Amino acid sequence: MAPSASHRLLRRAATCSLAFGCGLLLAACAGASPDQSIKSGASDLRTVNVWDPYTQWDEASPWGQRVKACAADAKVALKRSKFNLADLTAKTVLAVQQGTAPDVLVIDNTEVSSLVDAGALSAAEVTGADVSGIAQNVLGAGLVDGKTYGVPIGANTLALYYNQKILDAAGVDPASVTDWSSLNAALAKVKATGKRGITFSAIGTEEGSFQFLPWFWGAGADLRKLDSPQAVAALQLWASWVKQGYADKSVVNNAQDPSWHEFTDGDVAFAENGTWQLTAFRKSGIHGGVIPIPSKAAGTAQAPLGGEFVTMPVQRDAKRYDIGKRLTSCLTRGENAYATDSALSYISVLPAMQQKQIKADPQLAVWVTAVSAAKGRTSDNLGSKYPRVSQLLSGAVQAVVSGAAEAGPTLTAAQLASATS
Repeated sequence: MAPSASHRLLRRAATCSLAFGCGLLLAACAGASPDQSIKSGASDLRTVNVWDPYTQWDEASPWGQRVKACAADAKVALKRSKFNLADLTAKTVLAVQQGTAPDVLVIDNTEVSSLVDAGALSAAEVTGADVSGIAQNVLGAGLVDGKTYGVPIGANTLALYYNQKILDAAGVDPASVTDWSSLNAALAKVKATGKRGITFSAIGTEEGSFQFLPWFWGAGADLRKLDSPQAVAALQLWASWVKQGYADKSVVNNAQDPSWHEFTDGDVAFAENGTWQLTAFRKSGIHGGVIPIPSKAAGTAQAPLGGEFVTMPVQRDAKRYDIGKRLTSCLTRGENAYATDSALSYISVLPAMQQKQIKADPQLAVWVTAVSAAKGRTSDNLGSKYPRVSQLLSGAVQAVVSGAAEAGPTLTAAQLASATS
């Protein structure tokens, strides 16, 4: 298989001539009155340049207002630019080469290591960003060769939503689902009532591997060895659900949103999905709740961390790091972090703020538990190798769950391809 599009773009950006412009359209929005005292020479230190992937949120949105407030707190004007995530990594590499990098870059945690490899990000040791008090499992997604690149802005992950009406009819207590055995027993009981047991995404993309990882890691598997017995067991579990009719065959083509809609139609007992669906779940009219994804033996499985890091790209003028640090600190510390995570519907990465979130919304307790057990996809010392591994894994998952291949040989082939990439 070919490398992912985002990484082809990254390599292309890293080698392209500086004679080529980025063609970036910077959408400015109003900020605070600039502090004239921080202007230095030709480098305009009165304006903070922020790039983020939130194209769906304009300046009037909670996120837009949060960034604006933090620019005011930093006593600088704000110039915010929104880009599709698929373009953001390559544009950042080019901007660093050309000396036009933003002061603050909000980027998906899986892209941090790729930008570090390209020499585009500055470590916290250089920028002075404060990472103290942040949950270590979340911070690890931005750790490369012992150095931390950026500050996590918040986190989300996966858990199991359930339909209480269906479970009641099947005689299943959701609290009894604590391992694979008890989950299989529950799915069998649901099937006996004529309903489907579970829905998930087994599509051959990053969304498919993202949804498979809790079962992969929950079996004790490691992304550096895709064909381990533990990995085979996890894939056989998913394939068995389709084979036995606990899940519909549509899972092999469904991304996370179509999978979610199958659940909200009201005929499926469990749905694997993320924190971001909690508001939709409350509006769906389905009576139910959320439980952590169980590991094979018992307890909460490690699920993959979603969410972005607030990073600072490499600057030609070191004075600009102070602006980036002030904005980053505002977005990610204390009560401001609570406001930021509320704007983004994220679980805080600060334990004290997590407890405040639970107090305000007790249903978030399950998500705090899930985030506390989760880990970054670039962990296991994968770094920028993760996209290729994910591509191979999701392709193997789709083939096996569809019934077109067997788990063992397919994962062995994926491991061989990974080792030679």
